[in-house]
Amino acid sequence: MELSSYKAQDLFEWVTTEGNDFLILDVRVDEEFDRFKVEGPYLSKMINIPYVEFVEKEEACVAKVPKGETVRIVCAKEGSAKYVAEILVNHGFKDVRYLEQGIKTWGNLLAPKLITSENGYQLYQFIRPGKASCSYGLIYGDEMMVFDPSRNTNFYQTFAKDHGCRIVKTFETHLQADYISGSKQLSSNTGAAIIGHENDFKNAAFEYEKAADQRIYGFSKDGPQIKAIHMPGHTPGSTSYLIDNAYLITGDTVFILSIGRPDLGGKAEEWSKLLFNTLKTKIDDLNAELIILPGHYMDWSEANQELIFADTMGSIKNKNANIYGIQTESDFIKFIEENMRPQPEVYADIRKVNAGLLEVDEEEQDVMDLGKNECAASMHR
Repeated sequence: MELSSYKAQDLFEWVTTEGNDFLILDVRVDEEFDRFKVEGPYLSKMINIPYVEFVEKEEACVAKVPKGETVRIVCAKEGSAKYVAEILVNHGFKDVRYLEQGIKTWGNLLAPKLITSENGYQLYQFIRPGKASCSYGLIYGDEMMVFDPSRNTNFYQTFAKDHGCRIVKTFETHLQADYISGSKQLSSNTGAAIIGHENDFKNAAFEYEKAADQRIYGFSKDGPQIKAIHMPGHTPGSTSYLIDNAYLITGDTVFILSIGRPDLGGKAEEWSKLLFNTLKTKIDDLNAELIILPGHYMDWSEANQELIFADTMGSIKNKNANIYGIQTESDFIKFIEENMRPQPEVYADIRKVNAGLLEVDEEEQDVMDLGKNECAASMHR
């Protein structure tokens, strides 16, 4: 029997479509599996048996895989999954496939979802399931703006080309710590202007346009307006972008469950005060019907029926009443301190990469960029 492979896009379709019955067999070492694994709203069966155990104890490992299952194997780079697939086929398994090029393809995958098509523009959410993050694309006429792009710049450029447009601006809601941004590369490839707040990007080793509170951005000819709203706290430069007075891209400031943690910069008390002020002077004043588009999610339960991560501001306040109900700065700082946890060590280097202060090769970027985000103040677990 000839072995078959599958792609990360196939895996996304399977784990986000009801009725698919299959088992994911992850053969990475325990440490890598515990750090980062495949997730999806309709994924119900997964086991982790490291590749080395198949090498040393083949019969015992095969016995751990339920007979008759449709098996989809995941490993770090492809070779181990292919090896284990051959073992299972030799033991009589009929439907076994391995992930092409390994887990990094899942980590870099972007899945587009149309949020709205109205008033002549289209707004898309690009879900990155491997990072539990979201970037965004706004199209009007033959121009496209992107917000918080990941390093998979080929995706954004191909998406723009397929939709008959060119990328003209790339907005950063803040200096990202959990993933490598694609803005610098997109700007180099397309000439798009990078827009970010100087409180985060003042030391950046590349040119950018300073985002200012209440500044309006637009397309070349008409189209929806984009208003920058400075919302410091997660970082001093955190800025949300209001599209057409209807959709607010919040980066890591407002999540559907929780808010962005203000301790990642090592100044927990100082930044907590900034975030508390943002909550009380800016977020509390937002229209309850405003659609919030977050930079991250914690769990697939946050997605709506279309599997888009979006919710109204009023609904989010209700879901997070324990946070939005805090009335004093001291109580808010206490809440943050009680929820603090160590951040991944790699975050410090990712910040340097995103500021253009550290250059690393593609292979090292793959390693740095892999793994679910740790950006929420409370994890709702």
